Amino acid sequence: MDRLPGFRDFYPEPLPHTDVWSADARNYIFNAWRGAARRYGFREYDGPPLEPLELFTTKSGDEIVGQLYNFIDKGERGISLRPEMTPTLARMVAAHERAYKKPIKWFAIPQLFRYERQQKGRLREHFQFNADIIGENDPAADAEIIALLIDSLRALKLTEDDFVIRLSSRQAWQQFYQRGTQNAERGDDPARAYEFYQIIDKLEREDPAVSRTKLDKLGFNYDDVTGFIAASQPTPELQRVLDNLAARGLGGFVKIDYNVIRGLAYYTGVVFEAFDKKGEFRAIAGGGRYDNLVKLMSGGKVDLPAIGFGMGDVVLLELLKARGLLPKFDAGVDVFCLIEDETLRAESLKLITDLRGAGKVVEYSFTPSKADKQFKRAMELNAANTARIERTADGALQVKVKSLRTREERVVGFADVAGAV
Repeated sequence: MDRLPGFRDFYPEPLPHTDVWSADARNYIFNAWRGAARRYGFREYDGPPLEPLELFTTKSGDEIVGQLYNFIDKGERGISLRPEMTPTLARMVAAHERAYKKPIKWFAIPQLFRYERQQKGRLREHFQFNADIIGENDPAADAEIIALLIDSLRALKLTEDDFVIRLSSRQAWQQFYQRGTQNAERGDDPARAYEFYQIIDKLEREDPAVSRTKLDKLGFNYDDVTGFIAASQPTPELQRVLDNLAARGLGGFVKIDYNVIRGLAYYTGVVFEAFDKKGEFRAIAGGGRYDNLVKLMSGGKVDLPAIGFGMGDVVLLELLKARGLLPKFDAGVDVFCLIEDETLRAESLKLITDLRGAGKVVEYSFTPSKADKQFKRAMELNAANTARIERTADGALQVKVKSLRTREERVVGFADVAGAV
Protein backbone atom coordinates (compact mmCIF):
# COMPACT_ATOMS: atom_id res chain seq x y z
CA MET A 1 0.00 0.00 0.00
CA ASP A 2 1.49 3.33 -1.09
CA ARG A 3 1.43 6.64 0.74
CA LEU A 4 -0.72 9.49 -0.57
CA PRO A 5 0.74 11.69 -3.35
CA GLY A 6 2.58 14.71 -2.00
CA PHE A 7 3.15 13.20 1.44
CA ARG A 8 6.39 11.86 2.90
CA ASP A 9 7.72 8.90 4.84
CA PHE A 10 10.56 9.74 7.24
CA TYR A 11 13.05 6.92 7.92
CA PRO A 12 16.09 6.77 10.20
CA GLU A 13 19.36 6.85 8.27
CA PRO A 14 20.85 5.15 6.35
CA LEU A 15 17.90 5.65 4.02
CA PRO A 16 16.64 2.53 2.22
CA HIS A 17 15.59 4.42 -0.93
CA THR A 18 15.94 7.82 -2.59
CA ASP A 19 12.17 8.33 -2.51
CA VAL A 20 12.01 8.63 1.29
CA TRP A 21 13.05 11.39 3.67
CA SER A 22 15.46 11.44 6.57
CA ALA A 23 13.95 11.63 10.06
CA ASP A 24 17.45 12.43 11.34
CA ALA A 25 17.81 15.41 8.99
CA ARG A 26 14.36 16.63 9.99
CA ASN A 27 15.31 16.53 13.68
CA TYR A 28 18.59 18.29 12.91
CA ILE A 29 16.68 21.17 11.31
CA PHE A 30 14.07 21.27 14.08
CA ASN A 31 16.80 21.44 16.74
CA ALA A 32 18.48 24.34 14.92
CA TRP A 33 15.16 26.19 14.65
CA ARG A 34 14.26 25.64 18.30
CA GLY A 35 17.73 26.61 19.49
CA ALA A 36 17.75 29.87 17.54
CA ALA A 37 14.22 30.81 18.68
CA ARG A 38 14.99 30.14 22.32
CA ARG A 39 18.21 32.18 22.18
CA TYR A 40 16.03 35.10 21.05
CA GLY A 41 13.63 34.60 23.94
CA PHE A 42 10.78 33.11 21.91
CA ARG A 43 8.38 30.68 23.60
CA GLU A 44 6.95 27.64 21.81
CA TYR A 45 3.22 27.24 21.23
CA ASP A 46 1.06 24.85 19.21
CA GLY A 47 -2.53 24.46 18.09
CA PRO A 48 -4.79 21.78 16.63
CA PRO A 49 -4.14 20.42 13.12
CA LEU A 50 -7.89 20.67 12.47
CA GLU A 51 -9.52 24.09 12.55
CA PRO A 52 -12.90 25.57 11.56
CA LEU A 53 -12.89 26.23 7.81
CA GLU A 54 -14.09 29.75 8.57
CA LEU A 55 -10.76 30.55 10.24
CA PHE A 56 -9.00 30.37 6.87
CA THR A 57 -11.75 31.82 4.67
CA THR A 58 -11.98 34.83 7.00
CA LYS A 59 -8.32 35.55 6.38
CA SER A 60 -7.92 34.55 2.73
CA GLY A 61 -11.41 34.49 1.22
CA ASP A 62 -13.46 31.62 -0.18
CA GLU A 63 -11.01 31.06 -3.03
CA ILE A 64 -8.62 29.32 -0.63
CA VAL A 65 -11.05 26.41 -0.18
CA GLY A 66 -9.86 24.81 -3.41
CA GLN A 67 -6.38 24.50 -1.88
CA LEU A 68 -7.49 22.88 1.38
CA TYR A 69 -8.08 19.42 2.77
CA ASN A 70 -11.55 20.20 4.09
CA PHE A 71 -14.72 18.30 4.98
CA ILE A 72 -17.96 18.41 6.97
CA ASP A 73 -17.55 16.60 10.30
CA LYS A 74 -20.12 14.57 12.22
CA GLY A 75 -21.28 17.71 13.98
CA GLU A 76 -22.06 19.32 10.60
CA ARG A 77 -19.13 21.73 11.00
CA GLY A 78 -16.93 22.88 8.14
CA ILE A 79 -13.43 21.65 9.02
CA SER A 80 -10.00 22.02 7.42
CA LEU A 81 -6.53 20.66 7.99
CA ARG A 82 -4.45 23.76 8.71
CA PRO A 83 -2.72 25.14 5.57
CA GLU A 84 -0.84 27.76 7.61
CA MET A 85 -0.29 28.63 11.25
CA THR A 86 -0.80 32.40 11.47
CA PRO A 87 -4.63 32.31 11.67
CA THR A 88 -4.39 29.82 14.55
CA LEU A 89 -1.89 32.11 16.28
CA ALA A 90 -4.16 35.13 15.80
CA ARG A 91 -7.13 33.18 17.19
CA MET A 92 -5.14 32.05 20.25
CA VAL A 93 -3.72 35.50 20.96
CA ALA A 94 -7.10 37.19 20.56
CA ALA A 95 -8.65 34.76 23.05
CA HIS A 96 -6.10 35.24 25.86
CA GLU A 97 -3.83 38.19 25.08
CA ARG A 98 -4.48 39.77 28.49
CA ALA A 99 -2.66 36.86 30.14
CA TYR A 100 0.63 37.78 28.43
CA LYS A 101 2.92 40.79 28.68
CA LYS A 102 3.61 42.56 25.40
CA PRO A 103 5.34 42.09 23.11
CA ILE A 104 4.47 38.42 22.74
CA LYS A 105 7.30 36.45 21.13
CA TRP A 106 6.17 32.97 20.12
CA PHE A 107 7.29 30.25 17.71
CA ALA A 108 5.91 26.94 16.47
CA ILE A 109 6.92 24.07 14.17
CA PRO A 110 3.58 22.82 12.81
CA GLN A 111 2.89 20.34 10.02
CA LEU A 112 0.79 22.08 7.37
CA PHE A 113 -1.36 20.72 4.55
CA ARG A 114 -2.43 22.11 1.17
CA TYR A 115 -4.16 20.25 -1.65
CA GLU A 116 -2.31 21.75 -4.59
CA ARG A 117 -0.20 20.78 -7.57
CA GLN A 118 3.11 19.25 -6.58
CA GLN A 119 6.32 20.79 -7.90
CA LYS A 120 9.96 21.09 -6.92
CA GLY A 121 10.16 22.40 -3.38
CA ARG A 122 6.40 22.18 -2.80
CA LEU A 123 4.49 19.14 -1.58
CA ARG A 124 1.01 18.68 -0.11
CA GLU A 125 2.39 18.68 3.41
CA HIS A 126 5.42 20.22 5.05
CA PHE A 127 6.75 21.30 8.40
CA GLN A 128 7.28 25.00 8.94
CA PHE A 129 9.15 27.18 11.41
CA ASN A 130 6.83 30.06 12.36
CA ALA A 131 8.06 32.93 14.52
CA ASP A 132 6.01 36.02 15.37
CA ILE A 133 6.19 39.15 17.52
CA ILE A 134 2.78 40.51 18.53
CA GLY A 135 2.03 43.79 20.26
CA GLU A 136 4.93 45.92 19.01
CA ASN A 137 4.77 48.25 15.99
CA ASP A 138 8.27 49.76 16.17
CA PRO A 139 10.61 48.77 13.30
CA ALA A 140 12.94 47.33 15.96
CA ALA A 141 10.56 44.36 16.10
CA ASP A 142 10.84 43.95 12.33
CA ALA A 143 14.63 43.91 12.66
CA GLU A 144 14.45 41.39 15.51
CA ILE A 145 12.32 38.94 13.51
CA ILE A 146 14.58 39.26 10.46
CA ALA A 147 17.67 38.74 12.64
CA LEU A 148 16.08 35.55 14.00
CA LEU A 149 15.49 34.34 10.44
CA ILE A 150 19.13 35.02 9.57
CA ASP A 151 20.48 33.32 12.69
CA SER A 152 18.23 30.27 12.27
CA LEU A 153 19.83 29.76 8.84
CA ARG A 154 23.32 30.47 10.19
CA ALA A 155 22.70 27.79 12.83
CA LEU A 156 22.55 25.32 9.92
CA LYS A 157 25.97 26.56 8.72
CA LEU A 158 24.57 28.62 5.85
CA THR A 159 26.55 31.81 5.31
CA GLU A 160 26.32 35.20 3.64
CA ASP A 161 27.49 33.47 0.44
CA ASP A 162 24.52 31.10 0.53
CA PHE A 163 21.43 33.26 1.10
CA VAL A 164 20.08 36.80 1.12
CA ILE A 165 17.03 38.40 2.73
CA ARG A 166 15.25 40.64 0.23
CA LEU A 167 13.38 43.46 1.98
CA SER A 168 10.45 45.41 0.64
CA SER A 169 7.53 47.48 1.89
CA ARG A 170 3.82 47.23 1.20
CA GLN A 171 3.54 50.87 2.27
CA ALA A 172 6.04 51.90 -0.41
CA TRP A 173 4.03 49.99 -3.01
CA GLN A 174 0.77 51.46 -1.72
CA GLN A 175 2.17 54.96 -2.13
CA PHE A 176 3.32 54.11 -5.67
CA TYR A 177 -0.11 52.69 -6.47
CA GLN A 178 -1.89 55.79 -5.17
CA ARG A 179 0.38 58.10 -7.19
CA GLY A 180 -0.42 56.13 -10.32
CA THR A 181 -4.16 56.08 -9.76
CA GLN A 182 -6.09 58.19 -12.27
CA ASN A 183 -8.82 59.20 -9.84
CA ALA A 184 -10.01 58.51 -6.31
CA GLU A 185 -12.88 56.30 -7.42
CA ARG A 186 -10.60 53.88 -9.26
CA GLY A 187 -8.06 54.08 -6.49
CA ASP A 188 -10.56 52.79 -3.96
CA ASP A 189 -11.45 49.77 -6.09
CA PRO A 190 -10.14 46.70 -4.16
CA ALA A 191 -10.37 44.47 -7.24
CA ARG A 192 -8.17 46.84 -9.24
CA ALA A 193 -5.63 47.09 -6.43
CA TYR A 194 -5.57 43.30 -6.06
CA GLU A 195 -4.98 42.90 -9.81
CA PHE A 196 -2.15 45.43 -9.72
CA TYR A 197 -0.35 43.66 -6.88
CA GLN A 198 -0.79 40.29 -8.58
CA ILE A 199 0.95 41.69 -11.67
CA ILE A 200 3.81 43.03 -9.56
CA ASP A 201 4.13 39.73 -7.72
CA LYS A 202 4.65 37.92 -11.06
CA LEU A 203 6.94 40.45 -12.75
CA GLU A 204 10.09 38.34 -12.40
CA ARG A 205 8.35 35.22 -13.76
CA GLU A 206 6.25 36.65 -16.57
CA ASP A 207 7.10 37.86 -20.07
CA PRO A 208 7.72 41.66 -19.89
CA ALA A 209 5.41 42.22 -22.86
CA VAL A 210 2.58 40.49 -21.04
CA SER A 211 3.20 42.50 -17.87
CA ARG A 212 3.36 45.73 -19.89
CA THR A 213 -0.03 45.03 -21.47
CA LYS A 214 -1.65 44.17 -18.14
CA LEU A 215 -0.28 47.34 -16.50
CA ASP A 216 -1.40 49.50 -19.40
CA LYS A 217 -4.96 48.27 -18.93
CA LEU A 218 -4.82 49.45 -15.32
CA GLY A 219 -3.37 52.83 -16.29
CA PHE A 220 0.20 52.17 -15.14
CA ASN A 221 3.40 52.54 -17.13
CA TYR A 222 5.64 49.45 -17.17
CA ASP A 223 8.82 51.54 -17.28
CA ASP A 224 7.71 53.56 -14.25
CA VAL A 225 7.14 50.32 -12.34
CA THR A 226 10.49 48.78 -13.27
CA GLY A 227 12.24 52.08 -12.56
CA PHE A 228 10.70 52.18 -9.08
CA ILE A 229 11.96 48.64 -8.46
CA ALA A 230 15.43 49.36 -9.83
CA ALA A 231 15.82 52.40 -7.58
CA SER A 232 14.65 50.48 -4.48
CA GLN A 233 14.94 53.53 -2.27
CA PRO A 234 14.27 52.45 1.33
CA THR A 235 11.38 54.01 3.20
CA PRO A 236 12.22 55.50 6.63
CA GLU A 237 11.00 52.31 8.34
CA LEU A 238 13.10 50.13 6.05
CA GLN A 239 16.14 52.31 6.70
CA ARG A 240 15.66 51.82 10.45
CA VAL A 241 15.55 48.06 9.92
CA LEU A 242 18.70 48.18 7.81
CA ASP A 243 20.54 50.27 10.40
CA ASN A 244 19.45 47.93 13.20
CA LEU A 245 20.69 44.84 11.37
CA ALA A 246 23.94 46.57 10.41
CA ALA A 247 24.57 47.34 14.09
CA ARG A 248 24.31 43.59 14.79
CA GLY A 249 26.83 42.80 12.06
CA LEU A 250 24.09 41.28 9.88
CA GLY A 251 23.88 43.97 7.22
CA GLY A 252 25.52 41.77 4.59
CA PHE A 253 22.60 39.35 4.71
CA VAL A 254 19.94 41.84 3.57
CA LYS A 255 19.16 44.09 0.63
CA ILE A 256 16.25 46.26 -0.49
CA ASP A 257 14.38 44.65 -3.39
CA TYR A 258 10.94 45.95 -4.36
CA ASN A 259 10.36 42.89 -6.55
CA VAL A 260 9.24 41.29 -3.28
CA ILE A 261 5.63 42.18 -2.63
CA ARG A 262 4.14 39.08 -0.96
CA GLY A 263 0.83 38.13 -2.53
CA LEU A 264 -1.06 37.74 0.74
CA ALA A 265 -3.46 40.64 1.14
CA TYR A 266 -3.04 41.05 4.89
CA TYR A 267 0.56 42.35 4.85
CA THR A 268 0.64 46.00 5.91
CA GLY A 269 4.28 47.12 6.15
CA VAL A 270 7.75 45.61 5.83
CA VAL A 271 7.77 42.34 3.87
CA PHE A 272 10.70 40.05 3.12
CA GLU A 273 11.76 36.77 1.55
CA ALA A 274 14.90 34.66 1.90
CA PHE A 275 16.49 33.25 -1.26
CA ASP A 276 19.55 31.16 -2.01
CA LYS A 277 22.09 33.32 -3.83
CA LYS A 278 22.56 30.86 -6.69
CA GLY A 279 18.88 31.08 -7.55
CA GLU A 280 18.45 27.30 -7.68
CA PHE A 281 15.42 27.02 -5.41
CA ARG A 282 12.12 28.59 -4.48
CA ALA A 283 12.05 31.10 -1.63
CA ILE A 284 13.45 29.60 1.57
CA ALA A 285 11.26 31.73 3.83
CA GLY A 286 8.93 34.69 3.73
CA GLY A 287 7.07 37.01 6.03
CA GLY A 288 6.25 40.55 7.00
CA ARG A 289 4.13 42.86 9.10
CA TYR A 290 0.40 42.05 9.35
CA ASP A 291 -1.06 44.60 11.75
CA ASN A 292 -4.74 43.91 10.99
CA LEU A 293 -5.05 40.13 11.32
CA VAL A 294 -5.63 39.83 15.07
CA LYS A 295 -8.31 42.51 14.82
CA LEU A 296 -9.94 40.65 11.91
CA MET A 297 -9.90 37.30 13.71
CA SER A 298 -11.35 38.79 16.90
CA GLY A 299 -14.17 40.62 15.16
CA GLY A 300 -12.59 43.95 16.13
CA LYS A 301 -12.37 43.14 19.85
CA VAL A 302 -8.55 42.89 20.00
CA ASP A 303 -6.27 45.13 17.94
CA LEU A 304 -2.57 44.22 18.11
CA PRO A 305 0.19 44.81 15.56
CA ALA A 306 2.21 41.77 14.48
CA ILE A 307 5.14 40.65 12.36
CA GLY A 308 6.39 37.17 11.61
CA PHE A 309 7.78 34.71 9.10
CA GLY A 310 7.40 31.12 8.00
CA MET A 311 10.19 28.81 6.77
CA GLY A 312 9.36 25.39 5.36
CA ASP A 313 11.52 22.30 5.67
CA VAL A 314 11.27 21.10 2.04
CA VAL A 315 13.23 23.83 0.23
CA LEU A 316 15.59 24.22 3.18
CA LEU A 317 16.49 20.54 3.15
CA GLU A 318 17.13 20.66 -0.61
CA LEU A 319 19.42 23.66 -0.08
CA LEU A 320 21.38 21.98 2.73
CA LYS A 321 21.85 18.88 0.57
CA ALA A 322 23.03 20.95 -2.39
CA ARG A 323 25.58 22.79 -0.23
CA GLY A 324 26.80 19.58 1.46
CA LEU A 325 25.88 20.94 4.90
CA LEU A 326 24.02 17.97 6.35
CA PRO A 327 26.12 16.07 8.90
CA LYS A 328 26.51 12.32 8.77
CA PHE A 329 23.78 10.71 10.83
CA ASP A 330 24.15 7.41 12.66
CA ALA A 331 22.57 5.65 15.62
CA GLY A 332 24.88 7.47 18.03
CA VAL A 333 25.36 4.52 20.39
CA ASP A 334 27.71 5.33 23.27
CA VAL A 335 27.98 1.82 24.69
CA PHE A 336 27.10 -1.67 23.55
CA CYS A 337 26.90 -3.90 26.60
CA LEU A 338 28.22 -7.38 25.84
CA ILE A 339 26.57 -10.13 27.88
CA GLU A 340 28.86 -13.10 27.34
CA ASP A 341 28.06 -14.77 30.67
CA GLU A 342 24.30 -15.28 30.98
CA THR A 343 24.61 -15.70 34.74
CA LEU A 344 25.52 -11.98 34.77
CA ARG A 345 22.50 -10.77 32.72
CA ALA A 346 20.76 -9.27 35.77
CA GLU A 347 23.90 -7.34 36.73
CA SER A 348 24.31 -6.27 33.09
CA LEU A 349 20.74 -4.96 32.96
CA LYS A 350 21.40 -2.93 36.10
CA LEU A 351 24.55 -1.48 34.49
CA ILE A 352 22.59 -0.65 31.32
CA THR A 353 19.91 1.12 33.36
CA ASP A 354 22.51 3.12 35.30
CA LEU A 355 24.29 4.19 32.10
CA ARG A 356 21.04 5.28 30.49
CA GLY A 357 20.21 7.19 33.65
CA ALA A 358 23.51 9.00 33.20
CA GLY A 359 22.41 10.08 29.71
CA LYS A 360 24.29 7.47 27.67
CA VAL A 361 22.83 5.70 24.64
CA VAL A 362 23.15 1.99 25.36
CA GLU A 363 22.33 -1.10 23.30
CA TYR A 364 22.58 -4.81 24.07
CA SER A 365 21.34 -8.20 22.87
CA PHE A 366 17.83 -9.02 24.11
CA THR A 367 18.47 -12.77 23.99
CA PRO A 368 21.51 -15.02 24.61
CA SER A 369 23.91 -14.70 21.69
CA LYS A 370 27.48 -15.66 20.84
CA ALA A 371 30.13 -13.11 21.70
CA ASP A 372 31.21 -12.57 18.08
CA LYS A 373 27.60 -11.96 17.00
CA GLN A 374 27.14 -9.36 19.74
CA PHE A 375 30.38 -7.65 18.77
CA LYS A 376 29.29 -7.59 15.13
CA ARG A 377 26.06 -5.88 16.16
CA ALA A 378 28.06 -3.28 18.10
CA MET A 379 30.07 -2.55 14.95
CA GLU A 380 26.90 -2.33 12.82
CA LEU A 381 25.52 0.28 15.21
CA ASN A 382 28.82 2.19 15.11
CA ALA A 383 29.03 2.01 18.90
CA ALA A 384 31.79 4.08 20.46
CA ASN A 385 32.50 1.56 23.24
CA THR A 386 31.70 -1.90 24.52
CA ALA A 387 31.24 -2.72 28.19
CA ARG A 388 31.40 -6.23 29.60
CA ILE A 389 30.93 -7.44 33.17
CA GLU A 390 33.30 -10.19 34.28
CA ARG A 391 33.70 -12.18 37.45
CA THR A 392 37.24 -12.29 38.83
CA ALA A 393 38.92 -15.38 40.26
CA ASP A 394 37.90 -14.35 43.78
CA GLY A 395 34.26 -13.89 42.71
CA ALA A 396 34.23 -10.09 42.56
CA LEU A 397 32.63 -8.25 39.60
CA GLN A 398 34.45 -5.83 37.34
CA VAL A 399 33.63 -4.00 34.11
CA LYS A 400 35.89 -3.98 31.05
CA VAL A 401 35.32 -0.93 28.84
CA LYS A 402 36.80 -0.96 25.34
CA SER A 403 36.94 1.95 22.92
CA LEU A 404 36.11 0.69 19.43
CA ARG A 405 37.94 3.64 17.93
CA THR A 406 41.29 3.30 19.72
CA ARG A 407 40.90 -0.40 20.70
CA GLU A 408 42.09 0.56 24.19
CA GLU A 409 40.57 -1.53 26.96
CA ARG A 410 40.56 -0.81 30.67
CA VAL A 411 39.02 -2.18 33.83
CA VAL A 412 36.81 0.19 35.84
CA GLY A 413 34.45 0.01 38.77
CA PHE A 414 30.68 0.06 38.28
CA ALA A 415 30.40 3.67 39.44
CA ASP A 416 33.08 4.78 36.99
CA VAL A 417 31.71 3.28 33.75
CA ALA A 418 29.73 6.38 32.70
CA GLY A 419 32.82 8.53 33.00
CA ALA A 420 34.94 5.98 31.16
CA VAL A 421 32.70 6.06 28.06
